Amino acid sequence: MRLTLSKTLEPRRQYSAFTLAEVVIAIAIVAIVYGGMFMAYTQSTKRAQWTGYSLAAQALAIQQIEQARAAVWDPSKPENDFTNLNLNSRLFTTNPPNYTYTGYTCTYLDLPTSGGNFVTATNYVTIRMLNYNTGSSTLTGVQLQMVRVDTVWPFTWGSGAGTTTRLYTNTICTYEAPDNRDNSTL
Repeated sequence: MRLTLSKTLEPRRQYSAFTLAEVVIAIAIVAIVYGGMFMAYTQSTKRAQWTGYSLAAQALAIQQIEQARAAVWDPSKPENDFTNLNLNSRLFTTNPPNYTYTGYTCTYLDLPTSGGNFVTATNYVTIRMLNYNTGSSTLTGVQLQMVRVDTVWPFTWGSGAGTTTRLYTNTICTYEAPDNRDNSTL
C-alpha cells in the first residue's frame, strides 16, 4: 500500500525587511550613542587633567607656606625672617604695631610634561602682623602673623577655534606664632 501525501500549496507570503527610514533612524541612534560616549570620555580626561593642575598648584602653595613656616620669628631678639622670603616685587607697609608684607614668585607647576610644555603659576604671598589685645590688665596681647598664599594658574579648555584659557586660584592661609627660641625669654 502506498500512501501519498498531498502537498498543499500555500499562498506565497510576502517577507518584509527594514525600510530605508528605519535604517537611517537606527544609524542616527547609534551615532548619537557613540558620539555621547566619545564626548563623555573626552570630558572626563579633560577634568582629570584639570584636577592634576589643581593638585600641583596646591602643592606649590603649600611649599610657599612651608618656606614661611621655616622662617625664624622671635620678638625677644628681635628677629623676623618672614620679611626675608625670596619674593619678587616686595611691598612692605606699616601701620604700627601691625605691618603687611606682600610679594610674589613665579615657577612651573610640577606636572609630567613632554616637549617643553611647562605651565607657569604665580604665588601671591601676603604676610600680615596681627596684634590681639586680650582685654585683661594682667595678660599681654598676642602677636600672630597671618601667611596667605594665592596660587594662580592657567588652564586651557576646548580645542581649535573654541579654545579658551581661564585662570584659577588655589588659596591657603595659616597663622604663625613667635618661635621664642631664646630660653631666657620663656
